[in-house]
Amino acid sequence: MSDLGLTDYARPARFPAPAAVLQLLKPVTWFAPMWAFMCGVLSSGVHLQNRWPVALAGIVLAGPALCATSQTVNDWFDRHVDAINEPNRPIPSGRIPGRWGLYIAILWTGLSLLLATALGVWVVCAAMAGLVLAWAYSAPPVRLKQRGWWGPISAALCYEGFAWFTGAAAMTGALPDGRIITLAGLYSFGAVGIMVLNDFKAVEGDRQMEILSVPVDLGADNAAWLSCFIMAAPQAVVATLLFAWGQPFHAAAVSVSLIVQGVLMRRLLSDPRKFAPWYNATGTLLYVLGMLAAGLAIGAQLGVRA
Repeated sequence: MSDLGLTDYARPARFPAPAAVLQLLKPVTWFAPMWAFMCGVLSSGVHLQNRWPVALAGIVLAGPALCATSQTVNDWFDRHVDAINEPNRPIPSGRIPGRWGLYIAILWTGLSLLLATALGVWVVCAAMAGLVLAWAYSAPPVRLKQRGWWGPISAALCYEGFAWFTGAAAMTGALPDGRIITLAGLYSFGAVGIMVLNDFKAVEGDRQMEILSVPVDLGADNAAWLSCFIMAAPQAVVATLLFAWGQPFHAAAVSVSLIVQGVLMRRLLSDPRKFAPWYNATGTLLYVLGMLAAGLAIGAQLGVRA
């Protein structure tokens, strides 16, 4: 009877526990696209007073829907790599049994598209593009994360550019102003550097699984130097554009943020493998505060002209 009880207890679960599903969806990663979406909302110049349900639905779309989908897709197709880098993740640990990781990814893809349809045609277009990139990033045979720079570029577009564009499009119900698209594009370009730094945590597993991430391909020092340039250059362009567009105080805020980031980058470059997680927790915060300043600047202009 004792042996039978032990066997029953050790038998793998047939269904994932809710806590394991929540961990699979990685709520901690939702902040970036939700923040970018709100920057898009603020840059639209549309007052929240009459559009707050749209803004709230868009935040859910950007984070718990689209971002969670991309995280689930990535965890499913990276389960063998995670068994090396992060064996306690829900799928390699067995807490998400069988093919449930794939089923959840498909379900969340459908729910994301369903929510996007309620927010307008431009939002649907952006959501579909983001989902295509999310699957292409992780799923074979495309698997962009194995193709050097294509991985960080696609991730940056999803986390920053498409989210910002979606926020503005949801509020206006139309194609956003060209200045909004310009800012979204510049901050997407800068976010490529952030995504490269994020790959530092998986270097050992990537090498073993022959995943050609940028840090693996270029080496830690070269990847870190290039990431710093990619993060800094578009912010300098943003500050210049804001000044040219008649927003000197917002331009100054972006400039100050960039200067402080430069100080932090010196420490990052002294030991990229050690300080990449630290920089992602400090320098990235300053980066997104600059995004907010830029969004408020354009929103103020467009709101006055509305």
